[in-house]
Amino acid sequence: MKQNVVDAVNRQIREEMQSAYAYLDMSAHFEARKLPGAANWMRNQAREEVAHAMKFFDFLIRRGERPRLAAVEAPSTEFNSILEAFELALSHEQHITQCIHDLFDLAQRERDYPLQTLLHWFIDEQVEEEEAAEGIIDSIRLAGESGEAMFMIDRELGLRQPEDEEEA
Repeated sequence: MKQNVVDAVNRQIREEMQSAYAYLDMSAHFEARKLPGAANWMRNQAREEVAHAMKFFDFLIRRGERPRLAAVEAPSTEFNSILEAFELALSHEQHITQCIHDLFDLAQRERDYPLQTLLHWFIDEQVEEEEAAEGIIDSIRLAGESGEAMFMIDRELGLRQPEDEEEA
């Protein structure tokens, strides 16, 4: 692998771990506010982001490269409502989508076909990630100020189970 590609994959590992940290922080916020469903959804999202980082980590190892882990920053996830939190989550997923697209562009320029193949899975995954966040935002907006509706949304968010990330 070319060094610039290895470096870019290592940066993506950090992005995925930074995502996990942000979602875990959001989970803690919701736990403290007695919204266990939203906390569960964010905790599962954090687990998924760690699994994504591991896909890139394992990819480098399979290619004979050594992953180089960089420090992640303390999350700065400040928000005043569940709507604002999920809007922040959507914005974050859009950032990750752009990172994946940039990595794919680099893989194309450098003719790194194995990386392109891996990234196809991530491109599809990011469509699902953004769609899920948008759906939750739509539901929260529809609920408005209704406590009963927010209770139902929180309950539905609590049904999310950890996903099996072994596909790809």
